[in-house]
Amino acid sequence: METVYYYQTFDGLDKLLSHPKDINMIIISSIHFGKDKQGIQNIYLNDNLPDDKIFDILWKETKELSDKNVKIKCMMGGAGYAYRQLFSSFDTYYPMLVNMIQKHPWISGIDLDIEEEVDLNNVKMLIDRLDQDFGNDFTISMAPISSSLENDGVGMGNFSYKELYNSDQGKRINWFNCQAYDSFNVDTLSRIVNNGYPANKIIMGMTSTSFTGDTFIEEIKKIKKEYPDIKGFYDWEYFDAPPLCQEDPSEWCKLIKELNN
Repeated sequence: METVYYYQTFDGLDKLLSHPKDINMIIISSIHFGKDKQGIQNIYLNDNLPDDKIFDILWKETKELSDKNVKIKCMMGGAGYAYRQLFSSFDTYYPMLVNMIQKHPWISGIDLDIEEEVDLNNVKMLIDRLDQDFGNDFTISMAPISSSLENDGVGMGNFSYKELYNSDQGKRINWFNCQAYDSFNVDTLSRIVNNGYPANKIIMGMTSTSFTGDTFIEEIKKIKKEYPDIKGFYDWEYFDAPPLCQEDPSEWCKLIKELNN
């Protein structure tokens, strides 16, 4: 069972570095594309170029965690229009993404968080290109909201995840980071599994502010009892993860790992 943090508020991972055995994956968030004030197209990590000096500690710490067998991925999308920009000028922006990953070779995968309308054929094309350029060991995950997996209609991306999942490109999706922010419970996972997605393809996601104290542990125990083969759990996001929040956000993954003992 994997423990996963999304990491967007780059406050430092020093506490996590003291017990890396408790964390399986860090997902650096988030990649976008756009033009600067001079109209030059570029790739951005949040609001800055990925090579900006402000990210020196980020890259140093994630490399250290990678050396301790923690998987490092980057998330592309979320709020904003990363995919609209990417697909509007794919031949310009996509090579920038490839270059960014190659410059940080400890990045072992990408998480596609599509929260804007896109053409499903473009999503399939992107998955094909990622597979072609990085190979089968490079993991590709997606981050739909829970209702997009519970039902087969169109979701935030204006396409059906079931249609994608049943396609050739769907076979290349290693797992789903399911945004269950308002529904982090066993009933949600049951509806997803009953709709044809195996539990071992699902990492259930909570937000730091969804629970007080360590009450999230009881929900995880219920989910694990019903679906012992669930792939794992994630928290959005690291810097204020419960129960100790900003005092020691690394406690979250430690408590979950203890459930395996």
